[in-house]
Amino acid sequence: MFAGFDYGSSNCAIGVWQQNQVNLVPLEGKSHYIPSTLYALHPSLIVSQVHQNISSDVLKQDYQKSRQALLNSLPLVKSNLDLRDDECKIHLGREAIEEYIACPEEGHFVKSPKSFFGAVGLKQQQLDFFEDIACAMIMTLKQRAETYLDAELNHTVIGRPVNFQAIGGEKSNQQALTILSNAAVRAGFKNVDFLYEPLAAGIDFESRLETDKTVLVVDIGGGTTDCSLVKMGPSYRNNNDRQKDFLAHTGKRIGGNDLDINLAYHGLMPLFGSNTTLKSGIPMPNQPFWNACKINDVILQSEFYSSKNQRALSDFVLEVSEPLKFKRLLNLQRNKQGHQLVRTAELAKISLSSENEYLADLGFVENGLNHYIAQEQLASAIDSCITQVIHLVIDAIKQGGCQPDVIYLTGGSAQSPLIKAALKNALGDIPMLNGDHFGSVTAGLTKWAKQLFS
Repeated sequence: MFAGFDYGSSNCAIGVWQQNQVNLVPLEGKSHYIPSTLYALHPSLIVSQVHQNISSDVLKQDYQKSRQALLNSLPLVKSNLDLRDDECKIHLGREAIEEYIACPEEGHFVKSPKSFFGAVGLKQQQLDFFEDIACAMIMTLKQRAETYLDAELNHTVIGRPVNFQAIGGEKSNQQALTILSNAAVRAGFKNVDFLYEPLAAGIDFESRLETDKTVLVVDIGGGTTDCSLVKMGPSYRNNNDRQKDFLAHTGKRIGGNDLDINLAYHGLMPLFGSNTTLKSGIPMPNQPFWNACKINDVILQSEFYSSKNQRALSDFVLEVSEPLKFKRLLNLQRNKQGHQLVRTAELAKISLSSENEYLADLGFVENGLNHYIAQEQLASAIDSCITQVIHLVIDAIKQGGCQPDVIYLTGGSAQSPLIKAALKNALGDIPMLNGDHFGSVTAGLTKWAKQLFS
């Protein structure tokens, strides 16, 4: 059996072809979507779970050799953490978020792991870590889908952004694809293929077109924005080779997570002292505050939560003009609450798409701490991100050499009225259609898998 697998930056979903249509499989209770988050008390627990569930003897032996040190450390880790066998588990989705919020200072919490796969300068140990995370997630979700379907999933098409990173180019893309390929094969898929996410969304849209059109697909996901200019319609949809129909692709690592991070920095960090000064009158350096918010940068997060940085921030308190505010940043660092801060900004962003004002609850930082954020503040905070999205759209049209007949919007952040207004301002009155913001990519991946594997 084949499946479309949307291993997204914000959510994961699996689609299968049943009764001549795409059906999404429940992955978390009754929900077809599960947040792309993982929590484990120690990396060896992730490695152990992957090792136990690799079905191929050859792949298991190969994996054991490459991860022997972590597998050997498991008894000591269990002893040090006082873990029973039934507690040696990893957590995915909302369960992972709940575990992290309950004990933010312990364990490893990873949100949007795909955002890191193409990162430049990763050491082999870090590459192995992200490969293990991807495998543990894909393996677990594949098993849940197979249990629900009572059938084995052997083949899959996985969605990929046009570019995993703004820098690194094709080398970063190949690094990320290698991580995903290795993870999917270890998880039990015999055949793995990839498809650009905006093309997947476009393929789903194409099945409803009654006439041929040039379609600009704009997919604004959690970690990336991808644009594809594609010839679509009845004359094209049954072609197995669509390369000549794909006129242009552009993509960049800018997405919903970046909107949240920017709003967290501009809208919430003033409560932590970002807009204050040193006692000398010099403006406060912005780097500590950006590092706190940059949850999609593994290097900056490692630096921010290091013991060295904690000592530096503790010393720095003596130099600032408003130490009470700055101590909030120190507490945030000590308690590893950056993800909670950015999640608060995300909730504000969602609310401000329809409301004029949002009361952000920061009680997890300090009892009774809250702050109003207005729509105007959101617009100002994410203006630079929206500008980058518009540049990608315009570049795709220039590369394609023709104007689109219609703009097809998909991805969670494509719902933003600010983004739609910016697109209209840049492109004029080209019709804009909304897709299934979360399901269109999965549906397209599944339809492409049908063409490849059925």
